[in-house]
Amino acid sequence: MGLHRFYLYGFKDMLGWALPIPTALGFYGLERVQQFGQDDTLSWMLIPLLGFTVAGCAMNAIIYGLTPIEKWNAKFNPQADALVPAGRTQWATIIGVVVALLMGTSVLMASLVFSFQRYFEYQIEAAREISQ
Repeated sequence: MGLHRFYLYGFKDMLGWALPIPTALGFYGLERVQQFGQDDTLSWMLIPLLGFTVAGCAMNAIIYGLTPIEKWNAKFNPQADALVPAGRTQWATIIGVVVALLMGTSVLMASLVFSFQRYFEYQIEAAREISQ
């Protein structure tokens, strides 16, 4: 949803304000699937937006978790010492990176599979209509 962007960059971060848009559109696509079924063209176009947003945020979590202490503190804690404990990696960071890796890859692969499957089924049905 972009909350991590507000925490790190403040409320003036434009990407933080833009992230809820594809997330909301993806949830709307999920809602359309529940209402109209999987054959709804708009839903299979909107659902991958949610997946790509979640995967992108998971990638950011991995990047943040693997950032060296000195680089993290230089970017987000410039007033503190380079090796201050706030920038050190703890077990929670490692667990967070592993969870982000698992969730990000799962959601990304599921989004790709769903969208490609629906796209090719749509193309086959369009070809059938043209041939008849």
